[in-house]
Amino acid sequence: MNKILLLEDDPSFGYILSEYLDMQDFKTTWVKSAEEGLKALEKQVFDLAILDIMLPNMNGFEFAAVFQQQHPDTPFVFLSAKSLKIDQLKGYKLGAHDYVTKPIDEELLVAKIHALLRPTKAAATKLATYQIGTYIFHPNLHQLHFQEQVTKLTAREADLLELLCQHSNQLLPRKKALQQLWGSQDEFSRKSMDVFISHLRKYLSKDAAVSIENVHGKGFILKCP
Repeated sequence: MNKILLLEDDPSFGYILSEYLDMQDFKTTWVKSAEEGLKALEKQVFDLAILDIMLPNMNGFEFAAVFQQQHPDTPFVFLSAKSLKIDQLKGYKLGAHDYVTKPIDEELLVAKIHALLRPTKAAATKLATYQIGTYIFHPNLHQLHFQEQVTKLTAREADLLELLCQHSNQLLPRKKALQQLWGSQDEFSRKSMDVFISHLRKYLSKDAAVSIENVHGKGFILKCP
């Protein structure tokens, strides 16, 4: 189930849209301010974000700049009453995958979300894999296979796991991973990385021979046979 962050300060519209998205088999986290959104990012990983623009304190454009820096591979969509061309151009320059103006067609919005979350055909045809103990990892498909079970990873999870695989049984320096995947070594990025490492540990917990060890102050080691 894909996780969506919905940043919308209108209580009525936010409630209706979040309920509709949940009915379409998404797991929606609705936040009413950018500050709440930043806290949500610290707690979990999202597959896509839907961002309002006109918000108190930090607006949607400012939030998107932070979001893009911390999660460059995660698509986001602006959803706003601001319909001027200059606003739409600004949104796309910030890296938005789409800019939807209110009032919206919920069915069309969901179709756009599915299109953004759908793996590309090019990625699906690539065959690069990694053996991690009894797991098979397909980085281009964002899939981790364990026997008959398949875990779907986010783009950031897949990138981090692939980097760990490339340093299998060796130290992956924290600074290298932060710079390569987050483009920053600030506290927010470090906390974000720790969250992703926690998720990967959970995914790999079915094989006792596989572990991700933390080397204090230095980085991580993916240990596997």
